[in-house]
Amino acid sequence: MFTGIVQGIAKVTEIIAAPGLSTLVIDFPATKVEGVTIGASVAINGTCLTVTRQQGSRLYFDAMQETLRLTTLGELSPGDAVNFERAARIGDEIGGHLLSGHIHTTARIVEIIRPENNVTLWFEIPSEWTKYVFAKGYIAINGASLTIGEVKDNRFNVHLIPETLRATIFGTAEEGQSVNIEVDSQTQTIVDTLARLGYDRPQTIGN
Repeated sequence: MFTGIVQGIAKVTEIIAAPGLSTLVIDFPATKVEGVTIGASVAINGTCLTVTRQQGSRLYFDAMQETLRLTTLGELSPGDAVNFERAARIGDEIGGHLLSGHIHTTARIVEIIRPENNVTLWFEIPSEWTKYVFAKGYIAINGASLTIGEVKDNRFNVHLIPETLRATIFGTAEEGQSVNIEVDSQTQTIVDTLARLGYDRPQTIGN
């Protein structure tokens, strides 16, 4: 499990392609890999991956083709920056909201607004996932736990403070970029439960 509090930015140094999978070689800040072990879970842009090898501050992760297809990891190139978070431990503060590291879908940045001292990002999400997106609700974008601002049709925005921009790759975001989305599990459970009970369908009034 993860908390959605991004611990820093790492850099992809190499991508090794092999039949059925790709190995991502990612360079982390040296202090952030202390105590890491083979088999440990690390969220890379919100996607839970397993450490398969370590060389100093460089960690190796194997990503199956299905993972590459369903997330933005398949779009990464050497030199790209990524958000990372190591798996939460018992007793850790939950500063964001609990995440599984299993990506539901991807969204596209469609507009960036830069007023003084903050940034607003607008995203476009596939329509089938909009039922889980509510104003003031939680959502994880590239592994960062964020609060949804406005929702308009299949678009929503988030407002980012300077610290979030500094600590994540959102500081260099550009329009047109794709991001990984994990919807809030509690919201998904409530929405799906109500749907099974028929409350997602228009109510008809009998005569």
